[in-house]
This record gives sequence, structure tokens and C-alpha cells, in this order.
Amino acid sequence: MKTDPESFIRANTGILSPPHVPEIRLHLASEAHDLWLKTEEELEAIGLPPPFWAFAWAGGQGLARYVLDHPEVVRGRRVVDFASGSGLVAIAAMLAGAAEVLAVDIDPWAETAVRLNADLNGVEVKFLGEDIIGRECEADVYLAGDVFYDKGFADLLQPWFETLGSAGAAVLVGDPGRAYCPRERLAALATYEVPVTRALEDSEVKRTTVWRFGADNIDNR
Repeated sequence: MKTDPESFIRANTGILSPPHVPEIRLHLASEAHDLWLKTEEELEAIGLPPPFWAFAWAGGQGLARYVLDHPEVVRGRRVVDFASGSGLVAIAAMLAGAAEVLAVDIDPWAETAVRLNADLNGVEVKFLGEDIIGRECEADVYLAGDVFYDKGFADLLQPWFETLGSAGAAVLVGDPGRAYCPRERLAALATYEVPVTRALEDSEVKRTTVWRFGADNIDNR
């Protein structure tokens, strides 16, 4: 890496709470930070992939809210937070009583962001920087916030999530109305009005639904 991730994150973010999950604090970029304004070319020049970890996306906020409000979904269980980004959902799962949480993201910067954010909230989250699509990770619950934004990616995720659900895992997705979310194959658990930043989305509030694959695989154990 051309730039030290921890130094960069500390210098270019503030410690903020996502509006829909005020219990959690994260290193996030706001309009007040230069990171918000950098172009893709400027980011590439410093060796930084698009910093998805620097923002609390609506799907993740909705999913984190659901996990905190329904801790029985993760309590005592092994959890994977897929495409973790900032680690918001992973942290929520640990605060809700998960036995262990593995945050998974192929962005190498996410590892540092997740570690710093977990430390802020006094929890321990493991990290894996590998592509796990198509694999099972010996987890009871898979969480994924805002992952159906791209058709090619969605086409890979749908059969994998269905396979995981059929094998007995609980698979929960937070989605703010993305075009490629396969709603006809999902069961809705909750819907939230999540405040977001217009610079990131097309509105200031995103109607966000938490869905599940394998509807019979969530219980109150």
C-alpha cells in the first residue's frame, strides 16, 4: 500500500454515530472531511480503493438496527458479516451477543477500518480478506448489508445465499431498494426509514428492508 491505512483513516474521518444506529460509533467521513471530496483519480494516486468503509450505508444501518433490536437472531451463534465495509453490522452482532463474528471484505483497507471501529465499541471482530462467495464458513448466521447494487454481483450472491439457507444457516440481507434485490425470493422481516446523505444516495431517507433467505431457518434458540 502507498499509504498507511490506520494513519489515513484517523486523519480523514471523524468518530460519528450512524443516525439509525446511535449506539455504535464509527470512523466515518462526512462532508467536513477531505476524503468525501476526493475523486477516483485522487484516491488511486494514494493507493486507496473506493472507500466504502468510510460511510454507513442504508442497508447496513437497517440490518444493524434489526440485529440490535432482535438479538435472538445472533445470540450465542457464529456470525459472518459479508462485505463488511466499516464493520457496522459485525459490531452490532457482537453487541447483540453473538458468540463470534467474522467480518469478510476483499478491500484490504476494510481490515483496518473494522479493527479500529471494533475497538471504539469495545468488541472483538475477526477479519477475513478473501472472496468467500460459494463457500461455507462454519457459521450459523450470514449478514449482508446493501449488496444487490450490481447485477453481476447479485447473480453470484443469490444462489450462494439460497444454498446457505437450504443448508440451515440464517441469511439476512439489508436492502434500501436496490434494483437487483431478488425480493420475490425473500421474506421481509422489518422495514425502516433510514436517514442518509444525499451526496451518497438519491434522497435523504432510504426505505430499507431487512430480508431473509431460507425463511424457516431463524428461530428463537
